[in-house]
Amino acid sequence: MGTNRVVVTGLGVCAPNAVSVPDFKEAIADGKSGVRFFSELRDLKFSCQIGAMPLIPQRKIDDYFTPLQLRNFNSAGILYGVIAGMDAWKDAGLKTEHEIPDFDSGTVFGMGTLGVDKYRESIYKVDDGNVRRLGSTSVQQTMSSGVSAYLGGMLGLGNLVTSNSSACATGTEAILTAYERIKYGKAKRMLAGSTSDGGPYVWCGFDALRILPSKYNKDPKAASRPMDSNASGFVPGCGAGALVLESLDSALARNATIYAEILGGHSNSGGQRQGGSMTAPNSEAVVNCIKGAVADAKIAPQQIDAINGHLTATTMDAQEIKNWSSALGLKGMDFPYINSLKGMVGHCLAASGSIECVASVLQLKNDFLFPNINITEVHPEILEEVDISKIPLNKINIPLQTLIKASFGFGDVNCCLIFSIYKPNL
Repeated sequence: MGTNRVVVTGLGVCAPNAVSVPDFKEAIADGKSGVRFFSELRDLKFSCQIGAMPLIPQRKIDDYFTPLQLRNFNSAGILYGVIAGMDAWKDAGLKTEHEIPDFDSGTVFGMGTLGVDKYRESIYKVDDGNVRRLGSTSVQQTMSSGVSAYLGGMLGLGNLVTSNSSACATGTEAILTAYERIKYGKAKRMLAGSTSDGGPYVWCGFDALRILPSKYNKDPKAASRPMDSNASGFVPGCGAGALVLESLDSALARNATIYAEILGGHSNSGGQRQGGSMTAPNSEAVVNCIKGAVADAKIAPQQIDAINGHLTATTMDAQEIKNWSSALGLKGMDFPYINSLKGMVGHCLAASGSIECVASVLQLKNDFLFPNINITEVHPEILEEVDISKIPLNKINIPLQTLIKASFGFGDVNCCLIFSIYKPNL
């Protein structure tokens, strides 16, 4: 049985509304949206012509990659993941230069779609008979473990170096996997996070499914509306988030900043049964996952101050709230505060969980709840479970002890984590 306490000692983020932790903290507190109109989507005749993508100047990219690494480089997912991952590592005060592998440190850095633009570029060259012009980095930019391989090499990681992929639950699952590795004494430190490509060749399938808010092309910042009665679909996004997890003993030994502690978590699948499908969750499995996380953390539901939900601005938002109420056994004024980051950054797909975990930890560390933006009228079925005062429309400054974060992904997969402020004498 694992006995190591696990804490968060570093954060990194590459989000549509900010590309550094200080800027991201300010952006979420202010309710800043990163959703914008893309003329390229219009020209390609997409129904939904808006999205959410990090804005990264070339000078910032040059801070993370050498000229040699950037030669023939065309993988946004690796770019986002390296920025978030390297920032988290440096934020934790850990070395980036050493001559031998660090066998105490590893990474679980997930992805959904990776190297899509590189694939497209390669396909054109192959079809034109120019295989020799692909360059020497096309494989590493498109392999599923590309992001963890880049980070592992840049940081000299000698422990587990791997990438997971579980659709929208990827980032949260990566953090849970890293947490368990440290808890059971198999590593001292783990870089955990996820990344996702964006743009037309990633978002096209969702546009074809008609699950994106196409009526907001002229008002992009108002498009993503979690929990709102007029929500009409999720805004596609991309980016990356990263957390450095560390055993408490290791963190204390080097006097590291401790942002939060992870008390426990749980993951499962609904098996695409009982109403669950490739695109819809099995509610019984969602409830089971939440209950499993609470039990693993050894807390009572009443101890949870806030929920950072999955809440994608689709018709499933109301059902998600019902699942939370059922799992926690709390309703009305007893229901915890709840918010969704997707109003500001859209649905960043495989990166959503990790970006939202960074936001969750920042709220805990700084005693505030970011606002749910774009709500004009809360969905009536949600108000059957939650008092409206628990759905903040503006930033709230409030002492927080414990926050629960969940992600639910295509394929009927679920993951839930419980973060707490660090208490030395726990």
